[in-house]
Amino acid sequence: MAGRGDLSDGQWRRLEPLLPVSNNRCGRWRDRRQVVNGILHRVRTGVPWRDLPERFGPWKTAYERHRLWSADGTWERVFQQVQTAADADSAIDWDISVDSTVMRAHQHAAGARRTPPPAPPCSKGADAAEHPEREARVEAARPPGGAGAPGEGLGRSRGGFTTKLHLTADGHCHPLSLTVAPGQRTDCTEFELVMDKIRVPRAGLGRPRRTPDSVSADKAYSNRAICAYLRRRGIRHVIPEKKDHKAVRLRQGSRGGKPPGFDKERYKKRNTVERAINKLKVHRAVSTRFDKRGHVFLGTVTVAALVIWLRS
Repeated sequence: MAGRGDLSDGQWRRLEPLLPVSNNRCGRWRDRRQVVNGILHRVRTGVPWRDLPERFGPWKTAYERHRLWSADGTWERVFQQVQTAADADSAIDWDISVDSTVMRAHQHAAGARRTPPPAPPCSKGADAAEHPEREARVEAARPPGGAGAPGEGLGRSRGGFTTKLHLTADGHCHPLSLTVAPGQRTDCTEFELVMDKIRVPRAGLGRPRRTPDSVSADKAYSNRAICAYLRRRGIRHVIPEKKDHKAVRLRQGSRGGKPPGFDKERYKKRNTVERAINKLKVHRAVSTRFDKRGHVFLGTVTVAALVIWLRS
């Protein structure tokens, strides 16, 4: 008997062919549906892995499989393949929107081991004084206040110990791409990264689709670098102009250039990304981060996004 939140027979038929059937370290896996349902239960409820109900089998099996599939990109590949099937059915609205949201990080998310970048080639026995560039890189990679290991997407913001999720969503409130960054990171710095992660493979021949029809975003993404990036890729965009930018342009007179075009009706569709965020945050392991490693938390969010696609 299926439990609340488990995959239905139809959803499992769509998902099963996309999952790997074996692994070099573990051999052939059995009861994949039981374990996947256990992973979904943890993502939905935020329960500690050790408290996973017995009907899902050993908790460590579900944890290790989720950790492995997050590390080797399996969840991301499955996510893209589900998008491929949707695109083949013309179920993706390519008028996309971009935004970010902040999640509080639980105290259990802290404490990941630091992995400083590798040292440059140097003679044996050289000290730090001889290679200040190495020490500068290590210090730059270290998050403020001992928030966690470099690259784990943890930081300090007004909300405290936080992580930030950047995402794009199509016109039907379906997430298209996801990235994780520290909570204090500004939205505009992650824009190009989250846009470059849009990659929907074709069902037949041809390159994956990476270019949307249009992009809408709020004032946090209003700067010259982002506008130049979108023009370079030939993407129409609707981003409101900041008041200080407008004041500078008016002061410059004719040298300030023309005001950017703004389609109010198109901008109204930006709420789709806000609704996509709401759907993701229904999952408690997304709304509060419990995972220490950034790639594991990104895998958790990808599983939540995958559920949205399967149930749409």
